[in-house]
Amino acid sequence: MNNNRGNIIIIEGPQGVGKSTMANFLRDNLASSNLYRLTGIKDKSQTGYAKNKKMYLNLLNYMETLEETELNLIFDRTFFTEQVYASLGFKDYKFDDVYKRLVQKLNDLDYNIYFVVLYLEDTSLYEKRLVRQHHQYQAFSLESSIKQQNAYLKLADDLNMPNIKVLKIATDNYEEAYNKLINSIPVLNGIKYTQEAKWKKELNLNKFNSNLHSVVAFSFI
Repeated sequence: MNNNRGNIIIIEGPQGVGKSTMANFLRDNLASSNLYRLTGIKDKSQTGYAKNKKMYLNLLNYMETLEETELNLIFDRTFFTEQVYASLGFKDYKFDDVYKRLVQKLNDLDYNIYFVVLYLEDTSLYEKRLVRQHHQYQAFSLESSIKQQNAYLKLADDLNMPNIKVLKIATDNYEEAYNKLINSIPVLNGIKYTQEAKWKKELNLNKFNSNLHSVVAFSFI
């Protein structure tokens, strides 16, 4: 880790695993940070492919312009989700070539970079969490969530880049998950996990708490 540069923390994983709440926790506790939620482009066609390609390339260019600011950039989903969804057939196109280019470009950025994949050891919890949250993705079956999880974990296992540290964190137990995150990323060392009640409460909400720090959600097209 280089203390004189910013950090990029990318949170990925299936619906219901706790990505957005973890991203909120980081935004609440990490100084000089911005949180970006990338919802993706709802176009499965080749037109959507072209838009996603342009969006993510421009996103990485934007991140490059912030290198000297020493900002900490937190991402709730990025192009890793696009690769997983395309590989599972949720898109009408393959994303492999663009994905490889994006990974290399990410690796070349002058940040401390962390790719965090969240998963559940007890996969039956997906169904319980999505129902409890009245989640917008309830249409995704338990089987689909498990397939997504396997795809994200494989992506993590296959990622071998010198400047990207891969973390796989099970979120079955919230406190253990957050302590592992804090202990694995030096810039987080010293942060105390004191928001367990709030964290659990948020999982029962039908929408995100609007009183949290501001979030940047946009498309680069």
